[in-house]
Amino acid sequence: MTELSLQDIKILEILQNNADRSSADIAEQLNMSQSPCWRRINRLEQEGIIEKKVAIINREAVGMDLVAFTTINLSQAGRQNMEMFESAVAKLDEVVECYTMTGAWDYMLKVVVKDIRHYEIFVRNQLLVEVPNIGEIHSHMAVTEIKNTTALPLQRQL
Repeated sequence: MTELSLQDIKILEILQNNADRSSADIAEQLNMSQSPCWRRINRLEQEGIIEKKVAIINREAVGMDLVAFTTINLSQAGRQNMEMFESAVAKLDEVVECYTMTGAWDYMLKVVVKDIRHYEIFVRNQLLVEVPNIGEIHSHMAVTEIKNTTALPLQRQL
């Protein structure tokens, strides 16, 4: 793990909220010169702390109204079964997040689709067909989105 300075954290917080900001703009906001700011940003990218810069799409604006959290238990445990499951899930565009879990479920998927009908089609024709070793599946539909952010609480970690 890389040790982050307070300046690094401030730069990361700015970029988390708007990656379009120029190094000159960030440097001005942080009361530092542009060259050292640019070097810090470049180092953060080289070290893999900044993985990539992306555009965050408003899912509702493009007609993706349903978010489902799908919990799954495998039919058989074992490293090979887990690897096959994970490899297959990674190929499904509708699955935007996938986690191994502690407790009652082996995996939790975050699935984003147009509507409930498209979710049913996804489960029946892709998830249960293309993904091996699914023993049990439960779907939990999000009703109201209260908070959705990609920003990490960096200041809280100091």
